[in-house]
Amino acid sequence: MDEIISLLHGFSVALTPFNLALMAVGILLGVIIGVLPGLGGANGVAILLPLTFSMPPTSAIIMLSCIYWGALFGGAITSILFNIPGEPWSVATTFDGHPMARQGRADEALTAAFTSSFIGALFAVIVITFLAPLVAKFALRFGPAEFFAVFFLTFASFIGMGRGSPMKVVAAMCLGFALGVVGLDKMTGTLRFTFGHEELLSGFDFLIAVIGLFGIGEILSSIEDGLKFQGAHAKIRLGAVFTTWKKLLSYWGTSLRSCLIGCWMGITPGGATPASFMSYGLAKRFSPRGANFGRGEMEGVVAPETAAHAAGTSALLPMLTLGIPGSPTAAVLLGGLMIWGLQPGPMLFVEQKEFVWGLIASMYLGNLAGLIIVITCVPLFAAILRIPFSIVAPVILVVCAIGAYTVHNSMFDVWMMVVFGLVGYAFNKLDYPLAPLVLAIVLGDKAEEGFRQALLGSQGSLSVFFSNWLVGGIMGLGIILALWPAFGWIKSKFSSGSATGTAG
Repeated sequence: MDEIISLLHGFSVALTPFNLALMAVGILLGVIIGVLPGLGGANGVAILLPLTFSMPPTSAIIMLSCIYWGALFGGAITSILFNIPGEPWSVATTFDGHPMARQGRADEALTAAFTSSFIGALFAVIVITFLAPLVAKFALRFGPAEFFAVFFLTFASFIGMGRGSPMKVVAAMCLGFALGVVGLDKMTGTLRFTFGHEELLSGFDFLIAVIGLFGIGEILSSIEDGLKFQGAHAKIRLGAVFTTWKKLLSYWGTSLRSCLIGCWMGITPGGATPASFMSYGLAKRFSPRGANFGRGEMEGVVAPETAAHAAGTSALLPMLTLGIPGSPTAAVLLGGLMIWGLQPGPMLFVEQKEFVWGLIASMYLGNLAGLIIVITCVPLFAAILRIPFSIVAPVILVVCAIGAYTVHNSMFDVWMMVVFGLVGYAFNKLDYPLAPLVLAIVLGDKAEEGFRQALLGSQGSLSVFFSNWLVGGIMGLGIILALWPAFGWIKSKFSSGSATGTAG
């Protein structure tokens, strides 16, 4: 009941004319960012974050979160009409979405994608509404050891549940940890790795890093790939909208399963990309029309879109309650909160109730506004893709440079943005993940602080991390996840050895 009352108060905050206008602007910017490959939610939020410095924190986070929702919606447009994933998670949407468009059913595919996205996000927001306060209350009992255990579990989740090479994940994290320790040591007051540069006394600015890594790095990769857009024109007919909505009722089981998968992967944090593929695979396996998947089956659009939006939205739950982002975009938003002087975590629900519940209320309104805007403006957004990328890319690079300069009005930050951009480009070329790097930059110093405080309290004994069932359980789960790839490798070697012996 308390949650309902707090949510109603949040609606009173979100429904001010200024915040409603920011929602609309954020959704429009987000959709544009989502339809342009080379950007995406995390990149767009990072690039546009400097625009919010003069806003109140509540209004700023509402606008940035709506950019995020809009980018999630926008990724489906390029996937279906152009067979170009606007986001990594929208790859699964292309499997059936683009065949539907080629069959002249683009309006059905887009309506199914947008509606499923809304349902997935709505389910996740309801979970956040009722679960986040409980998690925050529980987390108030955490000490330094417990917080370090949660940080460790988060890092371990990327190793054990991430896609790609675990060694590359570890390498990216180590680089993030190394960058995170630069500057003034908060516990001893000594300088670390500044090399005489006064600009590094406060460490590498998080905003500069993400603008370079995401904005510059992705654009350089896109320029090298030489993007050319070729796709079908689309117009959503009102009759097709209602017909599609009627069909979607028969997929309620797929939608519910995808919502649960998405929320789990968003909170853990597995991410939207594995959630979309997992949901698509399960839908294909259990659907009576599974043989039609890949040929233009609507259920093949419903499953990944629902799961991806549920995962992307639920990733904000650990960020708000524990200060641990569940996705790269959530990591960028976490950095924004710190810039505005807010400390994500359980105390946020105690000290900043207006901010928290205003944000949660805006999630309901922002996703509804996003659904209406994308359904009515599809032809406009599709036309954006026909602007030559040779025009779009320089504009984005200039916006990134301006955003980096405005942080401290320093050209040093612009040059650091370029350096981080080259690092992001190298990571893309070598197939190293950026999310663990960003996570380590954001949380590395906090994890170090919790670790050292816990050891000081225990006089250097590591047993403090197994001193009770809570911290011991979290640490144990983290160790299992961190070693999970090694278990898989040993199992594969054992299996291959057994097969060789049998053959011999």
